[in-house]
Amino acid sequence: IGDVEAMMYLGVMYGTGRGTAVDYAEAMAWFRHAADGGNSQAMCNIGLLYLQGLGAPKSYSDAMSWFGKAASFGNAEAMFNVGVLYRDGLGVPVNSTESMKWFKRAAGGGDITAANAIGVLYQQGLGVEVDYGESMSWYRQAADAGNDTAMYNIGVLYEGGLGAARDRERAIAWYRRAAAAGNAPAKAALKSLGVKE
Repeated sequence: IGDVEAMMYLGVMYGTGRGTAVDYAEAMAWFRHAADGGNSQAMCNIGLLYLQGLGAPKSYSDAMSWFGKAASFGNAEAMFNVGVLYRDGLGVPVNSTESMKWFKRAAGGGDITAANAIGVLYQQGLGVEVDYGESMSWYRQAADAGNDTAMYNIGVLYEGGLGAARDRERAIAWYRRAAAAGNAPAKAALKSLGVKE
């Protein structure tokens, strides 16, 4: 079958235009070759192409199928994407409980975006009771790993006194950290508080 990793990276090159013109159909073909060789990231990438309708017609069911295959190999990004499909009702009914299950599996596999998403579900009470303490804990996990959205979300909790005592200075500190990482909502929050970045 050839070098599976090389096939995967050819798919990435065609999908991103690195060293060649962007060609999503060609990317899909190389990802399929790599997926046939058991590469879970290629499986996940095929799911992303179906999700976005790139290189193939948009198909949430095909995206779910490929994310599921990749997840069965332990791919945390694919687990997160299954959670997104359930959270947003893409090809399946909205199911926050199922979304939470997949986000927790992804976070357990090291996906920091999933940790932030779990924090959002706890903050908004989607599939679980509202629990700002749990929300803060998940945001901290993601923020400590560099997720700027989680940094912003921590600022929101401190500013609103949600799950912690209201603390303007801590909120500003978290907004600044997020803004330094390029987070636009954090920049806007600092501006609304009359504080420089």
